[in-house]
Amino acid sequence: MRGDETGLRPLLKVTRLNAWYGRAHILFDVDLQVRRGEVVALMGRNGAGKSTTLKAIMGLVASKSGAIEFDGRAIDRLEPFEIARAGIGFAPEDRRIFTELTVRENLEVGRRPPRPDAPAWTVEKLFTLFPNLREMPDRLGGRMSGGEQQMLTVARTLMGNPRLVLLDEPSEGVAPLIVERMAAVIVELKAQGLSVLLSEQNLPFAAAVCDRVYVLEKGQVRFDGTMEALAADEAVRRQYLTV
Repeated sequence: MRGDETGLRPLLKVTRLNAWYGRAHILFDVDLQVRRGEVVALMGRNGAGKSTTLKAIMGLVASKSGAIEFDGRAIDRLEPFEIARAGIGFAPEDRRIFTELTVRENLEVGRRPPRPDAPAWTVEKLFTLFPNLREMPDRLGGRMSGGEQQMLTVARTLMGNPRLVLLDEPSEGVAPLIVERMAAVIVELKAQGLSVLLSEQNLPFAAAVCDRVYVLEKGQVRFDGTMEALAADEAVRRQYLTV
């Protein structure tokens, strides 16, 4: 059932989103929605436009058109820091942690005041969510593995107490145990009432954590449905997801 059929306003609504890098037209009239407490995947091969969609929502793409609404408020003309203050957190694929700061210091950098309509995160709560980080509070970011940095990036994003989290390729290039931990984290975030929009190529990972999926190909939405519907549609998987 779609959000507009329930009579409930979606938390995030993207309508006819186009984006360009220079003269290159990357996204073509992308429509998507994320409801409260829902985990939604953007799937597709490399270059399909998944990361660009997340960056455009976050205000990190200079040239774009279309409408982006967050909780009924237009945010498509806001600066990234204003979008973050509105309650959207972004964990980028390239992590961008502070390599000269410790784990605890990286988390403190992300701290924002609690929001009445979002889970309130503390360093201790995040150490419970990410036991690996609890074991290395004083380790410098530059001395962490890629998977540990990935967890730190997500944890630092949560310190902003967002209502919606954008996760860019959370399972990409990390060890299987870290992938399992990231899946458990996303399930827990949903249980806390947080909404999540993630870009992903790993179908088993997405199937384990997501409610719905949008499949992108060359910057266009080619499939929109539940994870169960995607699992049952071999033609779509073969045409748009297999390498």
